Amino acid sequence: MRIILVTGVGGAGRSTVAGATAVAEARGGKRVVLVSEERDPLRGGDGPRVLRPEPAADFRREFLGFQARAGTALDLLGAAPFEDAELTELPGSRQFALLRALREVARGDEDVAVVDLPPLPEALALLALPEQLRRYLRRLLPPERQAARALRPMLAQLAGVPMPAQWLYETTARWEAELAAVQAVVEAPETTVRLVLEPGPAAAPALRAARLGLALQGRALEAVVANRLLPADSEDPWLAGLTAEQHRHLAELRTATDVLYELPHLGREPRGTEDLALLAPVRPDVAPGPVPEWPVEDRREEDGVLVWHIGLPGAVKDELSLVRRGDELLLTVGPFRRAVPLPGALRRCTVTGAGLVEGDLRVRFTPDPGLWPRTP
Repeated sequence: MRIILVTGVGGAGRSTVAGATAVAEARGGKRVVLVSEERDPLRGGDGPRVLRPEPAADFRREFLGFQARAGTALDLLGAAPFEDAELTELPGSRQFALLRALREVARGDEDVAVVDLPPLPEALALLALPEQLRRYLRRLLPPERQAARALRPMLAQLAGVPMPAQWLYETTARWEAELAAVQAVVEAPETTVRLVLEPGPAAAPALRAARLGLALQGRALEAVVANRLLPADSEDPWLAGLTAEQHRHLAELRTATDVLYELPHLGREPRGTEDLALLAPVRPDVAPGPVPEWPVEDRREEDGVLVWHIGLPGAVKDELSLVRRGDELLLTVGPFRRAVPLPGALRRCTVTGAGLVEGDLRVRFTPDPGLWPRTP
């Protein structure tokens, strides 16, 4: 399945573009599902199947399921269980409901899934969430300790009471499996990201932030959609002035991205699938590009180092920092941060320098003589 994730600046029309993209794919003969929080993403028309995440219902279902599985341990603690009618969703429920919807559509039998993501900052945080949570779980409950859960049923029988830690390990393993499945969907080569912008002063900074935030996650931006373009041939001086300003920013986008879809302003709010069809980006004939790689260059013979190339387009030196912590490299680029696992060879090295050259962060590693295999 091909998955198209659509995000953008708030108010730029990303939900409309997501709906238009789904309609175009369906009219091209594909089986399509549209994931959107909008109540009527197809504007009252028929078309692709729509899956609407329900954060409140999703939270209640997951919470009650967790409460049932942990019932024995909660009874030992004297906890009073909740009923469905008294549960209200907590902050973060929306993000988890959307991630579960993403996992659900990936298991379906459609050809294409179009996912209407939240605005850009929240979307970038959402895509990074599965990897981050899996890291926290591994640190707080290491897998080697979870192996001891196999002994707990026997110990519980000997002691005559349930072992409260058993459900914790079982729940952790279940969360780990679910998060791993969602992360696999997000990182799959068939999953691409499109950015919706309305040409204006905020467009270029948003494009830079999207590229940088995705690059730090090892993702690339598939395409940019310039939405609500005003007609260039208007004789109205007021409208002509707005058009000229808009097209000036549009020219900046044209030079900043290789794939730019330009969509017109209809002069009204889109109504139904016929209007959405007028706003559909041209469906690309080429397959999604490869996921960016961070290669390790072996320069031991020339300089005695290994160089890790990390692509960070748009990064500037003053907003960049890195710290080696164990087998991870903590990277901070502007408002974004990620703990990146080191490749196996670099774990036996020490960081001896770094430099940024035209969006290519080059981290130099020197082999540790005490850990690096010796050549005969």
